[in-house]
Amino acid sequence: MFTRAHPRFCSVCGHAVVRRVPQGDNRERDCCDHCGTIHYVNPRPVVGTIPVWRDRILLCRRAIEPRYGKWTLPAGFMEIGETTAEGALRETLEEAGARVELGPLYTMIDVPYVEQVHIFFRAQLLDLDFAPGAESLEVRLFDEREIPWDEIAFRTVAMTLRFYLEDRARGVFGMHTGAIAPLPPRPPAPTERSESG
Repeated sequence: MFTRAHPRFCSVCGHAVVRRVPQGDNRERDCCDHCGTIHYVNPRPVVGTIPVWRDRILLCRRAIEPRYGKWTLPAGFMEIGETTAEGALRETLEEAGARVELGPLYTMIDVPYVEQVHIFFRAQLLDLDFAPGAESLEVRLFDEREIPWDEIAFRTVAMTLRFYLEDRARGVFGMHTGAIAPLPPRPPAPTERSESG
């Protein structure tokens, strides 16, 4: 399971930190006994959009790890000082070069095993003037039959796309929430056995 590395030294005074439950708290934190700083680690929001043009959805093919070469909705980590909506608009412009009219909040999916929350807004493309940004190899509109399901980068994106297509088919859009559990570990690769005769 991936989690952020815990600091060994205090970012305030540079002394070693210890992992313990601080007084008045209920969980372990990295604590500096020298200056008294408690280092809190909180989930990181990922924000993005579902940009649509008529009946097609805009996807980006990733030019970075993780999941290099896989398809995703334009999204990324929120920056300090911006709202979720501002972050979603920024990420859409940065990754897809796309200008959109932001719609309502659509999905909020917890991914606790990587300390993230993924938030997607519905959005309408304002024009077809889009192009890959630095983090995308390609940007393309897909109709429902063309979506490369086996090449979708993240389960939160696949979940969001399925919710969107189901709602569109019903003609009613709602807000969706959920959570993604870690994938089970892969079984070890089989070893070769020699046969004696």
